[in-house]
Amino acid sequence: MEPRISLITLGVKDLERSWRFYRDGLGFPTTWTPDKGVIFFKTGGVRLALYSYESLAKDIADEFLMEKSKFGGITLAHNVREQPQVDEVLKLAEAAGGRIERPGHQAFWGGYTGFFSDPDGYLWEVAWGAFPFLADGSLDIP
Repeated sequence: MEPRISLITLGVKDLERSWRFYRDGLGFPTTWTPDKGVIFFKTGGVRLALYSYESLAKDIADEFLMEKSKFGGITLAHNVREQPQVDEVLKLAEAAGGRIERPGHQAFWGGYTGFFSDPDGYLWEVAWGAFPFLADGSLDIP
């Protein structure tokens, strides 16, 4: 297997609400609309997809259709180039309908970080520091 993540799919309760949050609120580019049943957003490298939570669970197996926990043990991350951008992105997410779970703060690893959740409770970390960016916008992690 090649070491690559091509797509991250979030199972959402309301496809249109989540589409508006990511497209209009956070500015993620897409040509897809909710009437297609799935939405793909262009991001640097990995693509983000939104799909009905129920449909996604059933695609795997019926036993996966269950109540979603507040913390699923995973976060998505958006790294920024300058420290003040952490708070700017957190405010943007909140204005779009997200919830600030932990405001920007100094992290134990020396950077600056904060967390928000999207309308379905998926957690995002917004972070600055530690790793430089490559020309394509990905992080240079040795």
